[in-house]
Amino acid sequence: MQQKAVVIGAGIGGLAAALALHLRGWQVAVHERAASLDPVGSGLGIAPNALRALDVLGAGDEVRALAGLHGEAALRRPSGRRLAAAGQEAIARAYGDPVVAVHRADLVAALHRRLPPGTVRTGSPAALADPGDARRPARVTAGGTEGEADLVVAADGLRSAARALLLPGHPGPRYSGFTTWRTVVPDPGRPVPAGETWGRGALTGVIPLTGGRVYLYAAALTPPGGRAADGDERAELLRRYGGWHRGLVDLLHSADPAAVLRHDVWELADPLPALHGGRVALLGDAAHAMTPFQGQGACQALEDAVVLAHALAGADVTGALAAYTAARLPRTTAVTAGSRRVGRLVGLRAAPAVALRDTLLAAAGRLPERTAVRAAASLLDWRPPAERTARPAAGQPR
Repeated sequence: MQQKAVVIGAGIGGLAAALALHLRGWQVAVHERAASLDPVGSGLGIAPNALRALDVLGAGDEVRALAGLHGEAALRRPSGRRLAAAGQEAIARAYGDPVVAVHRADLVAALHRRLPPGTVRTGSPAALADPGDARRPARVTAGGTEGEADLVVAADGLRSAARALLLPGHPGPRYSGFTTWRTVVPDPGRPVPAGETWGRGALTGVIPLTGGRVYLYAAALTPPGGRAADGDERAELLRRYGGWHRGLVDLLHSADPAAVLRHDVWELADPLPALHGGRVALLGDAAHAMTPFQGQGACQALEDAVVLAHALAGADVTGALAAYTAARLPRTTAVTAGSRRVGRLVGLRAAPAVALRDTLLAAAGRLPERTAVRAAASLLDWRPPAERTARPAAGQPR
């Protein structure tokens, strides 16, 4: 008999999990609270580890074709002075792919179109009613009715109701101290300063997308819940960053004020004791919400999906979920902690500490390119379990 899975949430992680399970022969239903899949978001970095996960899902080459690529990403001071730079060719030589940039909408569409029609049900809030156990199925309430499932994938985000039900003693998300802004600027008609700029307790980033578009993001230490006084977040960005280098300021002026998104950054600073309970798997932000400073939030959700589906092959569900936790919890805990450490460096505000940080970053930038790139191996050199693609191992030519 075909096993049935219910996925709560149709973000990147939920769609990837649904696709991974579908490819394994599961009957899958995805319930999404929002009325449509029109994604709220902007740009997204997809690192080599996530591209390998997408290869397992059959979407890797499409995402590569959709991606904006750039030759070099520099790290700068607010004055525009370069501290360090990383070439995408060096990353590709080391890991088989560069870090590519896509619009979030394109990635969502690439995953969605690979699912059978009717799999994703929008405007359909769902809630975990009973996590089940080895002897009985889980139960999910959706659309006013309650149904059974052999597996529930809780991809219901930062404030996951399923996580709260499974782990009522966990403290939940904490405010990281940072607020972020994101937008996509239509073709500015001029070269853009790709990379990041770090200041005192703040950063900005610029990533080219396809079609001449540019993904622009920023982060700053600020109390939670703030908003621009007149609702104009572009004006707020210009207030905060208007004294930074000219290339960045010109790009800020090109942004549409109505298209600037602002969000406080919350994280699961306390790792979960497990990523499962009963017949329920926690995935993506529900399992390991992290700060954005390593660009790994969506990447780790894609890894989750592939590992979960692999664990469920040839094993009972509850045993497979224990294997999923064993495989994912150490890695996601380490990635979350690493992103927090980068955030601490960004968050330095005292002049002597910032000067020391920038000196050390500049020194690291003078290391041989291969040495600097290989320092990211623990993050970027992840490979899907027992599902080796035809793509080469790290360090081998494609």
